[in-house]
Amino acid sequence: MHLVLPVTHAWPLHTVDGTRALERQAQAALPPHALMARAGAAVARLALAVAPHARRVHIAAGAGNNGGDGLIAAIHLRAAGKDVRVSLHGDASRLPPDAADALAQAVRHGVPIAMNPSTFIADSNEAPLIVDALLGIGTRGAPRDPVAAVIATINASAARVLAIDTPSGLDADTGQAAGAVVRADHTLSLLSLKPGLFTASGRDAAGCIWFDDLGLVATSVATHDATGDTPSAWLAGPYAAATQRRHAQHKGSFGDVAVIGGAPGMTGAALLAARAAHAAGAGRVYVALLDDAAPQFDAVRPELMFRRSWWQGPEAALAAATVVCGCGGADAVASALPRLLAQVPRLVLDADALNAIAADASLQAALADRAARDRQTVLTPHPLEAARLLGTDTAGVQADRLLAARRLADRFGCTVVLKGSGTIVAAPDGIPSINPTGNAALASAGTGDVLAGWIGGLWASSGGDAFDTAQRAVFLHGLAADHATATPLRAADLIEAMHAAR
Repeated sequence: MHLVLPVTHAWPLHTVDGTRALERQAQAALPPHALMARAGAAVARLALAVAPHARRVHIAAGAGNNGGDGLIAAIHLRAAGKDVRVSLHGDASRLPPDAADALAQAVRHGVPIAMNPSTFIADSNEAPLIVDALLGIGTRGAPRDPVAAVIATINASAARVLAIDTPSGLDADTGQAAGAVVRADHTLSLLSLKPGLFTASGRDAAGCIWFDDLGLVATSVATHDATGDTPSAWLAGPYAAATQRRHAQHKGSFGDVAVIGGAPGMTGAALLAARAAHAAGAGRVYVALLDDAAPQFDAVRPELMFRRSWWQGPEAALAAATVVCGCGGADAVASALPRLLAQVPRLVLDADALNAIAADASLQAALADRAARDRQTVLTPHPLEAARLLGTDTAGVQADRLLAARRLADRFGCTVVLKGSGTIVAAPDGIPSINPTGNAALASAGTGDVLAGWIGGLWASSGGDAFDTAQRAVFLHGLAADHATATPLRAADLIEAMHAAR
């Protein structure tokens, strides 16, 4: 059994369909009911570890295999001397075979089992630990009563909550909570890790996330999805520290970044991106503000160089640079995009650059054409910007963040960084990753500008692949927030925190 966060390595993630395929493979290789026996024993071990002094444990069991896991756990906890109470919320006569066998075992072992939800409501207030075995990965849509009422009771209780596989009410694939959802202190994901635990509402609902492979990694089934090939996504792992600079290297060795943005009233966004690009390692950083009246100097970082209308300069300069465009660009940024899209080899598009492209079919075509001309692009939308690019709304994007990121990547031939809880990084025809770092300390104006600038600076200085560069930048961006001592983390302070962590 492993505590997943903070990560020590990358983890494969599997959808519900992929997990079902793993279950079928495992069950074919094991005696009847053996897989559930292992799952229930794992739940009991974690329950004893997270609440060792709890005298009473209440298990809310549903009418599926998640409930069966809870029933097996109840047997082990009773054997460990705990006062275990089970409430079974569903028709016992319609349990699937494994769960029906678990119920029969629990009855033989003298586990008290109540079929009346009111019993659960009364007992839950006295139990220091509640095990959520209601729905698991079977959740589709909003839970209905009486299960929804049980979820409300769990959330109102002062007890610690351990969820099996996923908190009930949470979509294991998307992290969406369409209605009532259990707010767990701990979640034990069995056999596979599910992407919904790490994005959208997943992190808030799941608490500390644990994983038990049920002893099946040795058979290799736990690294494959329903196709028998690759996982549906990866939970990104940590990255090596920046390479030591060689003695003979100079500023020209680490590339040029040009930041284009900062329309009237928003010059700060461009300056934050430029400062981040420099801190990330770029040798030289040029700033082309879209406000001619703005000062052409940064007193905080005088090493930044200001160039009016930089994008209108020599083709050789554009061809040699990494460009970050859009931070605080407003409508004025649209005039710079045609030349940038046509000529810049490495382009990071953020904020108003994305809005301009979403509103102009010719710019969309130019963006999609870049991949065919061996030019790389990173898009860094938040959900609303992603929705504009996809012609949908924010709810549509958030309903399946992995799908939305993949659709954007495939449509425009770009690496996409879909920001939010569990930021998604996706590339065309590739396996997306979910970033495991970060928190709401980043919910502050300017932190997105910092991320865009950091991607540009890291890309220019390392010359790496767009997808890998984006993953590294996103991981460090979130890590700085995880280490922050104050909330919210102000954007200028975020740059310094990332530079120190680099």
